[in-house]
Amino acid sequence: MTPEIRDALPADEAAWRRLWAGYLDYYGVTLAPEVTAHTWGRMMDPGGRLKARLACLDGRVAGFAMYLRHESSWVIGEDCYLEDMFVAPDARGRGIARALIDDLAALARAKGWRRLYWHADQANAPARRLYDSYVQADGHIRYRMVL
Repeated sequence: MTPEIRDALPADEAAWRRLWAGYLDYYGVTLAPEVTAHTWGRMMDPGGRLKARLACLDGRVAGFAMYLRHESSWVIGEDCYLEDMFVAPDARGRGIARALIDDLAALARAKGWRRLYWHADQANAPARRLYDSYVQADGHIRYRMVL
């Protein structure tokens, strides 16, 4: 069955939070509840740049792709950064992650955004195989300074 991909809606908060908790568990990360609440609020802000697309199977939210658009010094126009993506463990292997990326690429093209990019956990071999089917890694290494 092909997943339905759509924007996250206020009524999706509980389903998103369930997936978000799984995503954080996967990476061994604990966030303060107010960070999660703030993230959800930003995605629901009509004027905000952080948004989420949800993948639904059989009427249930089975995955998400959180993204933001931003200006770039390398192109005229905006880029789309796929910041976080997660598929529920019981829904994996059904093409949901690919459907989320395809959907986001189509959305980016429709909006005139110039590029779509993301980071990958070096140890996440299944995700990297999927990503490599789209484009090869560009060789950049991420450095993150917590302030």
